[in-house]
Amino acid sequence: MSGRVLKLGIPAGSLQESTAALFSRAGYTIKFASRSYFPTVDDPEIECMLIRAQEMARYVENGILDAGITGFDWILETNADVHQVCELVFSKVSRRPVRWVLCVPEDSPVRSVADLQGKTIATEVVGLTTRFLAERGVTARVEFSWGATEVKPPKLADAIVEVTETGSSLRANNLRIVEELLQSTTRFIANKSAYADSWIKSKIDNIALMLQSCLEAEGKVGLMMNVLRKDLDSVLSILPALQNPTMSHLSNPDWLALNTIVDESIVRTIIPQLKQAGARGIVEYPISKIID
Repeated sequence: MSGRVLKLGIPAGSLQESTAALFSRAGYTIKFASRSYFPTVDDPEIECMLIRAQEMARYVENGILDAGITGFDWILETNADVHQVCELVFSKVSRRPVRWVLCVPEDSPVRSVADLQGKTIATEVVGLTTRFLAERGVTARVEFSWGATEVKPPKLADAIVEVTETGSSLRANNLRIVEELLQSTTRFIANKSAYADSWIKSKIDNIALMLQSCLEAEGKVGLMMNVLRKDLDSVLSILPALQNPTMSHLSNPDWLALNTIVDESIVRTIIPQLKQAGARGIVEYPISKIID
């Protein structure tokens, strides 16, 4: 025990539970108490605080937090000068990046960004939107939206810039995408001065390694099997591998044991093929972490 503590920001809101679940898979148990903004974690060297993702980068930049988890979009929106430790591709719906898109009603005459000259745009990302328009030589009134942004056109705004993962909410509100501003994924960020400290850097890097190893293992399983030497080439031609399969000798010199990692989605297809190619004693097992 060093006696030191890493001040870590956990995103409140939509990413809160998925972040806690990811940390749990990485070996850290985070517990949330009702009405408390200070979750507990089973590591005495970590002190957690719940912060909205929209504000996380600012608090990390200012050194109130040593590190935190937020979206790339909010780093850009706040112009925060932080160190991006790693990308963590997970979200509340899928592992796809979220998209910030410029939308108008289906029946709107707006067909391009240029058509929004002098119009009103509602959004939560005022900075991103303003810079996006300026880069295209368009001047429009950009208003901050406190929520329910999809319902504002056409009466309260001519267009909106809104975040989407699947597009279902946009379609439900009869909105049409004009252009995409940004794709964003979750980032593990650190205060630059704090990250220059060797103890903090080591602590943050170790956490990042474990989080990334869990994400790398998602959707993958391990396969073990025994193969006759004469059937080895046939089996290897079927077997996709994370790297090359691990091979070891058995007591019978005519047989080899193979161990590899594959996408879980293809297991139902390749196991019958492996058996037909001569593999025996095939065992599938779960993978919780992959560290290259």
